[in-house]
Amino acid sequence: MGLAASPRNTPSSTLDAVIQRVKAGSRTWVKLGVPERLALLEELSRGYLAIAEQSVRAACEAKGIDPDSSMAGEEWLAGPMVVVRNLRLLATSLRDIQQHGVPRIPASRLRTLEDGRLAARIYPLNALEGMLLPRNDGEVHFLPGVTAENLPEHQASFYRKPHDGRLCAVLGAGNVNSIPPADCLYKLFVEGTACVLKMNPVNAYLGPFLEQAFAPLVRLDVFAVVYGGAEEGAALVAHPAVDEVHITGSDKTHDALVWGPPGPESEGRRARNEPLLRKPFTSELGNISPVVVVPGPYSDGELRFQADNIAGMVANNASFNCNSAKLLVQPKGWGARERVVDAVATSLGKAAVRRAFYPGAEQRWRQFTEGRPHLRKLGHAHEGELPYALIADVDPGHSEDRVFRHEPWCTVLSETGLPGGDDPVSFLDRAVAFLNEKVWGTLNATLIVHPSALKDPAVAAAVEKALRELRYGTVGVNTWPAAGYALVSLPWGGHPSSTPRDIQSGLGWVHNTLMLEQVEKSVLRAPLTNLMAPPWVPGHRGARDLGTRLVDFERAPSWLKLPGVAAAALRR
Repeated sequence: MGLAASPRNTPSSTLDAVIQRVKAGSRTWVKLGVPERLALLEELSRGYLAIAEQSVRAACEAKGIDPDSSMAGEEWLAGPMVVVRNLRLLATSLRDIQQHGVPRIPASRLRTLEDGRLAARIYPLNALEGMLLPRNDGEVHFLPGVTAENLPEHQASFYRKPHDGRLCAVLGAGNVNSIPPADCLYKLFVEGTACVLKMNPVNAYLGPFLEQAFAPLVRLDVFAVVYGGAEEGAALVAHPAVDEVHITGSDKTHDALVWGPPGPESEGRRARNEPLLRKPFTSELGNISPVVVVPGPYSDGELRFQADNIAGMVANNASFNCNSAKLLVQPKGWGARERVVDAVATSLGKAAVRRAFYPGAEQRWRQFTEGRPHLRKLGHAHEGELPYALIADVDPGHSEDRVFRHEPWCTVLSETGLPGGDDPVSFLDRAVAFLNEKVWGTLNATLIVHPSALKDPAVAAAVEKALRELRYGTVGVNTWPAAGYALVSLPWGGHPSSTPRDIQSGLGWVHNTLMLEQVEKSVLRAPLTNLMAPPWVPGHRGARDLGTRLVDFERAPSWLKLPGVAAAALRR
């Protein structure tokens, strides 16, 4: 099944019937017991595995990827692997709820941050899982008021105090194929809410696969897929039987739904805080994902490793990811600054030039690149493709520059130098303030930190302070925060400091299989270098094999499967 099979828009009469049917189903869904939900998750996992390869091939066709090439690993890793893992981890949490009332987090994994708040280390939860991302640690920071003693009161509230049945309109993203199913699984199994999912026209081809894989939910009238563009989306959201809305996509789509079409009337409503849409609304939107390079004694090999890491953050999925690296931040006077820029440019130059499959990408690319004095174009693009653009030395004093205020949503990476030299402590203070106050978005950010620098207690304290103070939903240390997205156990979403009037990267969480509440952010830490290069680095030869093996692993984890996984990961 490919692009030609993308379904037609759902007629309004059909849309109304679907909504009414799923709303009725939502009242039965809340009464379904945990054993029945566990049986459903097993059935869903088998169903998703049955459509995995077909859905990957359809995505490859849509994005101009040879489905038998190593690059197809992107689609396996960001599609079936995430969904199959999500289903398995939800089942683990439901079994915990059966036995303990809430998903279990051992007390040994809890700690108190310097500011008195609680943090919980939730990745890896066991030695086998820890082999997937060796030497990585994932932690959740909670909002004030959550303590080790009352943590269970901030988990799985639906299973402790179920509601009477709710229907969520889910507006699915068009870029990564795990987003629509994962968003719906969160609503269904964490929040107990039935879903009508409207596919984005960009990946509407995925809808029939989801209907097949999630057929048990369709039969229960708690899940349905509809199709169309802005008109159908607005009708779904506004329907009186819809109780709440979740959107993964653009802040502009969010604002049009909440405040109305752009113009004086919309701005007036926003100023008066009188939204058109008064239903509960959660969202995961765009972001200018920054990568902050903290000064340190990097060797050439270490720089190359991290340059490949950063280039992969840009090149993956043709840069149509809300977490794609878009802004490189360094100290202006640091002696290694140019080495970092050159190393990233070299790695991007080796990355495959991709089809610009998302509408409007070429226009956006021109808006960011025209007239730039320090522009490097990397890679030879044919018709329908875009080269990578590296815009160096953007003046951080020009805070209204497009690179700081608008997400490119195409193959553009900018670089800026903040005032100062090679002192990590003062640089981190400036970088945190700059990102929080001048750079748009609250979804994710990356810190690159040398382990030798952390041996200085002042630097270590400054890094911990930065991790606490950065207003992002996920912060990665030496790794792409998208790894946190793929782990699924870590909550994924914008920082809770956003508001409907200034939505930034959205509000609310998805994934979050431990069903945590009152979350402030996720933090994922990795070593500066590793024996296995990340699968997103440009030209990773084992990515497709790794993706298929990880899908099999997540379906039924086993130590016996690890040698094959490791062999694929090492085929750099």
